[in-house]
Amino acid sequence: MAASEKHYTLALPRFDKPVKLLVVVAPYYRDIADNLVQGAQATAAACGAEVEVIEVPGALEVPTAIALAERQAQYDGYVALGCVIRGETTHYDTVCNDSSRALSLLGLQGACIGNGILTVENRAQAEVRADPAGQNKGGGAAAAALHLVALSRKWAGQTKGIGFRA
Repeated sequence: MAASEKHYTLALPRFDKPVKLLVVVAPYYRDIADNLVQGAQATAAACGAEVEVIEVPGALEVPTAIALAERQAQYDGYVALGCVIRGETTHYDTVCNDSSRALSLLGLQGACIGNGILTVENRAQAEVRADPAGQNKGGGAAAAALHLVALSRKWAGQTKGIGFRA
């Protein structure tokens, strides 16, 4: 069982210049969302990052909000937060798959995104994962975004050139 396994966690990156993160949260389950945000904010603060939090109606809207911000605002990275609990219909599969796929596509286009949208079978699983003193998946998503920001800054300005290699 995964809960009993030990996982390696990278040390948080250090930054010479300020980092600005946008946390986009779907507060459908308010208490769970609040814990995810709390974890993300604490991790960002540990790196000295500035955080802005916005809310969207549901998990499917999180990637759209991030895409809008990536085009129209000035953020270094993004933290996607929310919770999808399995119900009686296939809507769960659609929301989980489509939100995750959209976030992945945005990442492949260069956005630095940490995905902290929980996809769980029941509320008890969500509570453990969202708890900042427990699994702290909100903090983990913020850490992922911060690591990607660090990589992006490391490689900024480097080009491989265009065309054929000599």
